[in-house]
Amino acid sequence: MAEEKSTKSSLAALRESAIEVVKGLADTFEDGLDTFAVRNAILPSREERPSRFIGAIDQGTTSTRFIIFDLQGSIAASHQTELGRVHDQPGWHEQDPAEVVSSVQKCIEQATKTFINNGHEISEIEVLGLTNQRETTVVWDWETGKPLYNAIAWPDTRTKSIVREFKEKGADKLQEICGLPISTYSSSAKLVWLLRNVPEVKAAYDAGNLAFGTVDTWLLYNLNGGKEKNVFVTDVSNASRTMFTNLHTLKYDDKLLNFFGLDQSKLRLPKIVPSADPTAFGQLATGVLKGVRIMSCLGDQSAALVGHEAFEPGMAKNTYGTGCFLLYNVGEKPVISSHGLLATVGYQLGANSKPVYALEGSIAVAGSGVNFLMNNLGFFRDARRVDDEASSVQDNGGCVFVTAFSGLFAPYWIDTAKGTICMFKFPFCPPKSTKQKWTAVEEEKNPSY
Repeated sequence: MAEEKSTKSSLAALRESAIEVVKGLADTFEDGLDTFAVRNAILPSREERPSRFIGAIDQGTTSTRFIIFDLQGSIAASHQTELGRVHDQPGWHEQDPAEVVSSVQKCIEQATKTFINNGHEISEIEVLGLTNQRETTVVWDWETGKPLYNAIAWPDTRTKSIVREFKEKGADKLQEICGLPISTYSSSAKLVWLLRNVPEVKAAYDAGNLAFGTVDTWLLYNLNGGKEKNVFVTDVSNASRTMFTNLHTLKYDDKLLNFFGLDQSKLRLPKIVPSADPTAFGQLATGVLKGVRIMSCLGDQSAALVGHEAFEPGMAKNTYGTGCFLLYNVGEKPVISSHGLLATVGYQLGANSKPVYALEGSIAVAGSGVNFLMNNLGFFRDARRVDDEASSVQDNGGCVFVTAFSGLFAPYWIDTAKGTICMFKFPFCPPKSTKQKWTAVEEEKNPSY
């Protein structure tokens, strides 16, 4: 009898733990989790439980969203707001760190207001998840919690000369450790640029007060109340994009930091934690959802991998957004590519779960290339018409559109490449260039090892 009680107790604990993990995957529910089988196995039927909802923060390159889902993955309410960008010089792409935080807070407030107006109670929103643009780099003063410079976004190319310097120094050998080739894409060169060019950043570093983080860290720090609570963490998927993390141990690596001239005793680096954790990410400190726990955090492309249920080695997903990103699940051991792909962490669903790795083919410009054709060249007035325009012609007429506005990413990694449209024929036909845009994206995707 005692053994039977113990077994029932263990099963109950396991069930509750599983529920926490499912709730912690909030940020991935938008993409196809209606068939997430484990949910149906561990949750009581809808009739047996009160209304329960999950809030998902989606902080992207051009906008921020907050979406409230029920446990079947249906959207109950949402709000989206555009995010400002700063382009002071060619190739520069910055964002205001304060606006990144306020955009999240605004979306939470507005979506929750809609949720209440639809007849729901705030208490029905049980947990939150966060997904974010990756690589974008934020630095702030550890003592004051104030940002020391604008966030340098992932497509920014100001670090081309620094990347060239590191290549000459032998940066290629680092890929076996961190999984990433040296480029303007990762956070490492961005931080080096800040230290070399922004006196306030260098002064904070010399004083041991420089805090570094990607967008997940910055948001979690501020949503928890900033310096007062001092929640200073990053999940494994975001940490693997910095070039500071050993892909095999998922810890900061002295060899990597030393290569970039960084002293870990002076630089405040966030604690690396699993992507799903009931305590690591804290809770909202203010606003209508004050006190609601954040249960999970994933870089946006990793969140899409989970959202598409690509849980088995050999499964892959491809996402078209500002850029285009193909992630291919390789299992529980990292695979270092010799053909220009990135090795990265896909996800780690809890401290007792092994990390799952992926190979990634990254293209910097996809949807943003459509915006360029629309806003800069006037090929069409509505981006939703791009398919109709491209379908109106049989071929691209020989027109070539190389969308290298941030250099060329995988598999070439040519930081000095420029955006080019060439081989026009008279009379010029805009739909042919539009068709070539999509042809170019398809040709760049190559998931071979």
